[in-house]
Amino acid sequence: MTDQTGQTRQTGRIRRTRWRAAGTAAVVGAALTASVTPSVAAPAEAPRTSTTVTAAAAAGVDYDTWQRDCRAVMDGALPYLKERIDGSAPGEKQAIVLDIDNTSLETDFGFSYPQPANRPVLEVAEYAQEHGVALFFVTARPGIVEAPTEWNLAHAGYESSGLYVRGFLDLFKDVAVYKTEQRAGIESKGYTIIANIGNSATDLSGGHAERTFKLPDYDGQLS
Repeated sequence: MTDQTGQTRQTGRIRRTRWRAAGTAAVVGAALTASVTPSVAAPAEAPRTSTTVTAAAAAGVDYDTWQRDCRAVMDGALPYLKERIDGSAPGEKQAIVLDIDNTSLETDFGFSYPQPANRPVLEVAEYAQEHGVALFFVTARPGIVEAPTEWNLAHAGYESSGLYVRGFLDLFKDVAVYKTEQRAGIESKGYTIIANIGNSATDLSGGHAERTFKLPDYDGQLS
């Protein structure tokens, strides 16, 4: 495994780690290289969802396959977003909600800090940003890493209008319920969530978005 400068990436193995809320500031940087493992929830009825089916082997997925599959989903999302943004009602405050790990950032493949952007998602986000759409990030990451996560998103090229991380009490909630509550809160601020982008059912279930776009997680192999 090497960085994105063109060197060969390690393939065939996906490292999955868990965030540890306990610790001191000295471990925050290390924690950012780990991914969140969401709790499992039965998906609730959700808006129309776009997804990609892959033939990924159960043993693992290589980086190039993941990027190709992510781009296929985002290539389907962009025409919808262009049409929806162009057809916005006067005064409508549009927003997109994004998951972070293995959605906005390369978590399981980006073993460094700052973690690099997931390019297919960033390109769609940049189009939305340029056309006045607010970006909100809803993650299961704990509050202890809020500041470095916010910096990482900005460094990667995202213009965040709000970052939602789990507080202490949120750690005891089902992740899908927690994320649904955050989207409802964004709507209560007057935003219309035109798209919700994530790689897990817990990112997308529960409604409060006009359309959802699911990136691959290969039956839970990616956090």
